[in-house]
Amino acid sequence: MPTITITTIVNATPELCFDLSRSIDLHTISTKHTGEQAVAGVTSGLIDLNETVTWKAKHFGIWQHLTSKITEYNRPAYFVDEMVKGAFARFRHEHHFKQQNNQTIITDIFDYTSPLGILGRVADRLFLKTYLHKLLLERNRVIKSYAEFGKWQEIIPAIVQE
Repeated sequence: MPTITITTIVNATPELCFDLSRSIDLHTISTKHTGEQAVAGVTSGLIDLNETVTWKAKHFGIWQHLTSKITEYNRPAYFVDEMVKGAFARFRHEHHFKQQNNQTIITDIFDYTSPLGILGRVADRLFLKTYLHKLLLERNRVIKSYAEFGKWQEIIPAIVQE
């Protein structure tokens, strides 16, 4: 069961970072190189507790579908999404937001189990964990950019800054 932990420091409020992190539209932007798109459940806007989204994306040359659900939610401190259906045996992605001075520290903890037993574990070591780490880094780079340069208004114009 590999776990990937990423910390990103953003010059924005936890509320803004939280909402950008649960934005379907921003996720689509951050994964445009995979052709990822939301095809069922919440397909745009902000996803909330107990809601699902089904993503269609091309990874490793294969079109895949993955459905995840928001299973825990405490705005603006954290939320969790977990796989309901998809290529992994399972995954749990925790998103934590902590204000420190005038910045937000985002901590992502992505805990997953690959399918196919020992073959999946070999894939983790050879390429999958690195691939997923890069996807998460890119996602956070986009969140940081949209939060710090005011582009968030293109994604969530009605956000309430608390």
